[in-house]
Amino acid sequence: MHKPDLKLVIPSEYNVDSYHYHLPRERIAQQPADERDASRLLALDCVSGGLRDSVFSDVMDFFSAGDLLVVNNTKVFPARIFGRKESGGRVELLALEYPQARLQRNEDADHMDQVEVVGLLKSSKQPKVGQKIFFAENFYAEVLDFLNNGMVRLALFFTGDMDRLFDEYGHMPLPPYIKRVKGDKRLDRERYQTVFASEKGAVAAPTAGLHFTPELLNRLEEKGVERVSVTLHVGYGTFAPVRVQDIRQHDIHSEFLSVPEETAEKVNIVRQNGGKIWAVGTTTVRALEFAATDDGCVLPKQGWCNLYIYPGYRFKIVKNLITNFHLPGSSLLFMVSALVGRENIFNAYNHAVAHNYRFFSYGDAMIISDFRRGKKEG
Repeated sequence: MHKPDLKLVIPSEYNVDSYHYHLPRERIAQQPADERDASRLLALDCVSGGLRDSVFSDVMDFFSAGDLLVVNNTKVFPARIFGRKESGGRVELLALEYPQARLQRNEDADHMDQVEVVGLLKSSKQPKVGQKIFFAENFYAEVLDFLNNGMVRLALFFTGDMDRLFDEYGHMPLPPYIKRVKGDKRLDRERYQTVFASEKGAVAAPTAGLHFTPELLNRLEEKGVERVSVTLHVGYGTFAPVRVQDIRQHDIHSEFLSVPEETAEKVNIVRQNGGKIWAVGTTTVRALEFAATDDGCVLPKQGWCNLYIYPGYRFKIVKNLITNFHLPGSSLLFMVSALVGRENIFNAYNHAVAHNYRFFSYGDAMIISDFRRGKKEG
C-alpha cells in the first residue's frame, strides 16, 4: 500500500486551499455606497470570536479617549492611460508608479521633459522596444525594455505639468473585479480616494480608509481619539494571485513606505499609556509592523517594504484593525488570519456572505479587536 510522502503534506494554515471561500458574484461591490460611512460594519471580537452587525457611522462607539487612529495617507493617481501606436493600434498603459523621479530635459525630443516609468501594457499586438505610444500631442511613451512578470520599462516624453497630463488623460485604476462597460466614472475620482489622501503614488486605494468622512474624523477627535499617518504607496502587487500551494513560499511584493518621526513617537506614547492603536487597513498594518522593533517600539522609517505576514507571525504593534473583506487566497487574507485566527476569519466571512455584505474595495468593512472595555494594550 502506497504511503503518502509526509514531506508533501502542508499544514492547513499554510495551504492556499484553506483560504478559499465561496463568494457569489453579486456580492462584489461595483459601486461605492451612497455615503462613505453608510457602509455596513461587521465587528469581530478577536478573543471570543463573537460577531456584531453595525454600520460604519457607529465605528466611533468602539473607540475610547486616549486611543490612536493610524491611517495611510497615500493618494491614488489616474494611472491608466489609453493611447495608440504609430500604426494606429490601441494600447492601454497602467503605470505602476508615479513617475516623479529621474526627471530630465531631453534636447533630442523637441525640448520635451522625460521620465522613466514601469508599467503594464495591454494591446492586440505587443509593442516592440523603441516603439512609441501616443497619448496626446505633447505626451507620448517609448518602450525601453521588457521586464519580468509582464512589466515594461518606458520613457515618458511630455511638455507642461505631469500632474495635469495624468489628470487630463488618465483614468482611475479600479481593481480588475470591478467590471463596468465604460470603466471608471467621474465619481471614482472622489470615491476611490480617502478623505485624508495627500501623498501621491498609489495605484490602488487603501480601501479600509474609504469609509471615513471629515465629520466622522471630527467626532473621533472630539472623543479624545488622536490621528496620525503613515504613507505606503499601494502597488499592483496587492492584486497579485498567490501561485504556490504552500503560502510560505509566496514571493511577496514590495511597496514604498514612510513612517514619520511624529507618528512613531505618538504610537509609542499611546502604547505606553495603555491606549489602543487602531490600524486602518492592511497597508497600515504592514507599515507599522515593518517599522517596529522586536520589543514593540516603532521607529521612523522610509524605504521599500517587503514584509510578508501570514499565520505564525508575531504582531509587535497591531492588535486592533479596521479592514475590508479580502479576496479568496490572497496575501491580505493571510494577514488578517494571522491576526485573529483563520477559523474566526472564515466564520466572519461566512456570516458576511449569508447576510449580504458587500465585498472588496467598494464593499463593507470589518473591525477586529478585543472589545472588553478597559483592557490595556500589551
